[in-house]
Amino acid sequence: MEALIALGVLIVFILIVLARSVRIVPQATASVVERLGRYSRTLSPGLALLVPFVDRVRSRIDLREQVVSFPPQPVITADNLNVGVDTVLYFQVTDARAATYGIANYIQAMEQLTVTTLRNVVGGLNLEETLTSRDMINSQLRAVLDGTTGSWGIRVARVEIKAIDPPGTILESMEKQMKADRDKRAMILNAEGMRESTIKTAEGQKQSQILQAQGNKQATILNAEAERQGQILRAEGERAAKYLQAQGQAKAIETVFAAIHNGDPDPQLLAYQYLQTLPQIAKGDSNKMWIVPSEFSRALEGLGRAAGGGGGSGSDAGDGGPSWLRAERTTSREPTAAIDTSDWFDSNLAPAAEQPEAETVMTDTTPGAVTVPSLSEARQDVSPTPTALRPPDSPPADGHQQPWQSAPPQHNGPPPPPGQQQPQGQQYGGPPPPPYGQPQQWQQPEQGYDQPPQEGPGQPPQEPRR
Repeated sequence: MEALIALGVLIVFILIVLARSVRIVPQATASVVERLGRYSRTLSPGLALLVPFVDRVRSRIDLREQVVSFPPQPVITADNLNVGVDTVLYFQVTDARAATYGIANYIQAMEQLTVTTLRNVVGGLNLEETLTSRDMINSQLRAVLDGTTGSWGIRVARVEIKAIDPPGTILESMEKQMKADRDKRAMILNAEGMRESTIKTAEGQKQSQILQAQGNKQATILNAEAERQGQILRAEGERAAKYLQAQGQAKAIETVFAAIHNGDPDPQLLAYQYLQTLPQIAKGDSNKMWIVPSEFSRALEGLGRAAGGGGGSGSDAGDGGPSWLRAERTTSREPTAAIDTSDWFDSNLAPAAEQPEAETVMTDTTPGAVTVPSLSEARQDVSPTPTALRPPDSPPADGHQQPWQSAPPQHNGPPPPPGQQQPQGQQYGGPPPPPYGQPQQWQQPEQGYDQPPQEGPGQPPQEPRR
């Protein structure tokens, strides 16, 4: 029985020795082995054998990269503001022996080192720089920590600032500042939009006014062209009407003249008819003075002698010299030269009316030049034919004189001086007419007279006009 107990104890002892002699090290871990209290070796991952009761495992170190988050730390900035900074540290143990024997608690040591380094870095920056310089703070922290923890067998991978918390009052001020900045940007954007809108509106109004001005210009040109053509047509109509009226008056005068000569009236009858016509002549408002010709005065004298029994009306009347009453009768007269009026009554427009008033060259924004015909060109378009402008007293084209153009011989010399009797049978008819084919050169009357003053029998002296 005692033997069995001893055998069992031996078996248990052997099992305990085997258990303490064999160690399995997991992957990415390292075990520090001490022999009799002294560092012996570092076990790598896998199966390891230890000397029982001599070797022991001091610590097991995780060789993976580890993340440590520290609580927010109060830090004072350069502008004396207290801010809370929350950091995150990434590190990895590269030497298990140094991490075991170089530092007692490397995690706590790194936390304190991170806090002190952070206060040192942030203390040299103001709040705005602290908020905007995170990368610079991270790089400085990593450089300081990596240089210090290298002797501990630890490699600092990176340091990140997770949050920076300013005081509440600073947060409110920052919020107001950000709000004001946003309002400023909004106002700037609104002003830019209004400016663009105003510019576009002004450009549209400019284009509209340019187009409206061009339209008004075209309308004005067309109205002027229509008015010009209308004036030309009215002038041609008035010219034709005046010509027909003058032709009718001339025909009527010729008819009356022929009737008078064919009826062989005596001077007394003509004087009587003239006396009946004088009241009608005097009815005009513009007739302030009218002059009785010398022939009519002699006819009145002959009429008085006939009424008084003087006799010899024909001889008395004929003593005064030739008169238009003694003009020889003509049985036939050569027709006057016809005036070409074929284009006066044509329904087509005249060349001057068909000619455009102006030619306008338009562009998108710039008005073109306008060419307007001169006044001489317009007058040439509506100028009458040379035959229509022939003086009424000029001879016809065939050289024959009309019967009604015959007149008693006139004295074309200078007028008799005042107080001297006009020679019998002659009367002053003004300066001699120019030869045919030369323009009439009219002499200007003396200043103050409508016509050259004439004094003689039966004509009172004329007073100058005031």
